[in-house]
Amino acid sequence: MPGLKKRSVNLAGHATSVALEPEFWAVLETMSKERRISLAALIAELDQRRGESLLASYCRLSALAYAQSGGGLKRKRA
Repeated sequence: MPGLKKRSVNLAGHATSVALEPEFWAVLETMSKERRISLAALIAELDQRRGESLLASYCRLSALAYAQSGGGLKRKRA
């Protein structure tokens, strides 16, 4: 898995790992810091909401939605 960074998390009492590109991990870390929760807690929340989607795919889509919404960016008024 070149280019992927794997991290271990504990979800619902079970150890698992998620492999994502570093860019997605960076966005997820920003999301967790903004919400003042740990990265593990954020991934646990995403896991609960993902339905039938694969966890890694749902994490990517959540990070993309956050980035597209301008999350984490401080915008100046014109």
